Amino acid sequence: MKILTFDIEDWFHILDNEETNSIESWDQFPSRVERNVYKILEVLDDNDQRASFFILGWIAQKFPHLIKEIAERGHHIGCHSYAHQLVYGQSQLEFKDDLYRSKSILESVIGRKIDSYRAPGFSINSESLWAYDILYELGFRTDSSIFPANRAHGGINNFPYSEPVLGAIGGKIIKLFPLNIRRSLGHNFIYSGGGYFRIFPSLLLQYWFNSDDYVMTYFHPRDFDPDQPVVPGLNYRRYFKSYVGLKGSLAKLEGLLQNNQFVTLEEASNMVNWSNAKIINLLELDN
Repeated sequence: MKILTFDIEDWFHILDNEETNSIESWDQFPSRVERNVYKILEVLDDNDQRASFFILGWIAQKFPHLIKEIAERGHHIGCHSYAHQLVYGQSQLEFKDDLYRSKSILESVIGRKIDSYRAPGFSINSESLWAYDILYELGFRTDSSIFPANRAHGGINNFPYSEPVLGAIGGKIIKLFPLNIRRSLGHNFIYSGGGYFRIFPSLLLQYWFNSDDYVMTYFHPRDFDPDQPVVPGLNYRRYFKSYVGLKGSLAKLEGLLQNNQFVTLEEASNMVNWSNAKIINLLELDN
């Protein structure tokens, strides 16, 4: 099961960066999301592949025609929040208001219910598992926010599974699709998206994609845009992580699309035999 997903945000939607963190600052930056999403859509069409698109409500509000076209081309639409803020940096009320706003906008644009979610930066961690109560309350039943490794903006390193599982919290059940992991020298790492994908060579990526029974990808429009401006305020480490490997990333994606058959998150959920799935009590992960 190889699941193809894209998180639809613009090039300046960098988390925890003082110069771009405020939503009020975003209009000063030229948007590149349309051209980059159309580039992705064309590559998907050329290879007869469908994907799940987790979309910011802010993007859907600015470019409703783009979101409609994604849906009309047969892709699955999920929610990626409204204002692209870290979950654990918000109060429960702030998180709920942001989520409700985004869900409402997306449903209005595409004319159908949204029940899948991915947190910005995979920022549901062991201290913000309360988010699943709110997700369930607002009608979300599928989530892909678990990053089972250490990560600057999230991560649950003690998450025991790298496969679809049922997450239980307060008697509520949500279908969880965590990222898939590789383990080396005692550490978990993830290769199927972001800077990890851009830095590893194509042959190694293809080997891992062929070897693993379950792969959850996560790409962004900016991952395929070598001409994008430099985000202000980044230190050297974050600059490297954000800009390494951009020139060859689209060719890597095309190679994977040509050599693998992918499914959307919605299709993957229908493929899983949930009656036999493992169940994890999310509260046991709370530190």
